[in-house]
Amino acid sequence: MGPYLLLTSIDQEGVGAAPAARCIARTPGGDRTVLLSTPAPGVDPNRFMAEADAARYLLGSWTLPTVELAPPGGAPWHTRPYVPVLPLPTALALHGGPLPERTVRALGVALAETLSVVHGQSLVHAGLSPAAVLLSFDGPRLDCFGAVRAAAPDGAVGRELPGVDVTALAPEQAAGGQPRPLGDVYALGATLAYAATGHTVPERDELPAPLRSLVSRCLSRDPVRRPQLVDVVAELSAGHASRPAGFGSTDHASTLLTPGWLPSRLVAALAHQAASVLDADLPTQPATTGTYGYGY
Repeated sequence: MGPYLLLTSIDQEGVGAAPAARCIARTPGGDRTVLLSTPAPGVDPNRFMAEADAARYLLGSWTLPTVELAPPGGAPWHTRPYVPVLPLPTALALHGGPLPERTVRALGVALAETLSVVHGQSLVHAGLSPAAVLLSFDGPRLDCFGAVRAAAPDGAVGRELPGVDVTALAPEQAAGGQPRPLGDVYALGATLAYAATGHTVPERDELPAPLRSLVSRCLSRDPVRRPQLVDVVAELSAGHASRPAGFGSTDHASTLLTPGWLPSRLVAALAHQAASVLDADLPTQPATTGTYGYGY
């Protein structure tokens, strides 16, 4: 794909749904390793590339901005820096079920703070879902920026987003409404519910008691009943002191993303992926799958 040889997909077939096919790729000389994305079937390649270009300017500690775009006239693709990552659905499959409350809280704070930055840029993600969340050693990365939409009257509506997990879409967006910041709050709630239960819209009693009220409010069908992101951060990080993050802002996520935030089984899978990618023989033919991404 372009100047890269594809080593392995980071997504397990049939686990999660994303608007992009995501692979680990490397230059033939082996000097550069990246995460390479191409549009999923049904996704408009022109829109995919336009939004990948816009994603170069996204801010936030837990993003993977686009660093390279396919040249015009060829197959669409873009790259981001490689870090060892597991999509959230894959992480649950490897863990054997829902993630611990500590992990869910840290994940929620990091994602909420990142969405706050995105919203501050007059953008909405409009495609946040379990598959859009990648877990790494130091914290999550918010992906699938092919779904980013400007918070403007001509933004795309939810039903125009092939590849997006519709169970994580806010009801007003799934019905064809414009993407709005409070729609991202709903999607955040669905993603945290998935991390905590294995379902994006679980029954209330399925949610762990300490998370039940907050996640249920995020999943309210009425947008005005959903909490603001600052309130999500405050509730999930209660009891943890924040750290200065510059320009008068604070960083709560780093106080939760300390050693042990990820279950040991996922840490082992990430370490195996990193070692396997480092040692991988470059294929003579491009490949889209591999066997060394998630083993132990």
